[in-house]
Amino acid sequence: MAHDVFVSADWLAGRLDDVRVVDVRDAWEYEGIGHVPGAVSVPFDAFRAEESGQAEAGMLPGADEFAALVGDAGIATGDEVVAYDDTNGVFAARFLVTALLYGHPFEALHLLDGDFSAWNRSQEVSREPVEPAPADYEAAFDPSGPLIAIDEVRAALDDPGAVLVDSREDWEFDEGHLPGAVRIDWREAVDEESRGLKPRDELERLFAERGVTRDRRVVLYCNTARRISHTYLVLRHLGYEDVAFYEGSLTEWEAEGGELRTGTG
Repeated sequence: MAHDVFVSADWLAGRLDDVRVVDVRDAWEYEGIGHVPGAVSVPFDAFRAEESGQAEAGMLPGADEFAALVGDAGIATGDEVVAYDDTNGVFAARFLVTALLYGHPFEALHLLDGDFSAWNRSQEVSREPVEPAPADYEAAFDPSGPLIAIDEVRAALDDPGAVLVDSREDWEFDEGHLPGAVRIDWREAVDEESRGLKPRDELERLFAERGVTRDRRVVLYCNTARRISHTYLVLRHLGYEDVAFYEGSLTEWEAEGGELRTGTG
């Protein structure tokens, strides 16, 4: 059975005493606009790596840095976590995927569907600061996780059982993309009115029409880690099991002798 990665405001409201809620918006939004009761503030910039990445791979901030940040937020190893932002979940998705790559159990990670707006429309908002007691959090990069190196991307190019997915905008794709890649803008999965995911049948059709099916290995890439992270979580929410992603830039790809295609074909 697929893991419910995306959860509703009603789902969260019934579990506030049982989960750790993480708000990744800027501190002024957390304090001035309000937040989910009990949520701790972990702004996106606090776990965002430098452009070239700081640690083990991709755009990760470093295991020690992430463990200290999350532990100071009162989150212990293995706690059930719900993260949110106010940008359709794309920034919160990066927090969750970072935790996953550092060994947090996938089944304990959730994204608030519809972002903070969904909560604000139907639930109580708090402006009381949360000062959590520090917790012990262990983080170690999992080399067997979904973040893959450039060699594995090359192998996927020649594998008929794999499909490469570019989650950038159409003009970015036209300027240069990996050979054979299909484009799915991460925002195509989001309903503009509700700010949450589109209905499951629409999402299934969206991916199937691009050849992204469960019998193929899915390899995602982009030029921002947060967009990759959102698409990754959508696919896992739908029950896709074999999903990986590459966080190197296309500049790095070309520097390593990789070829790019231009246009929509």
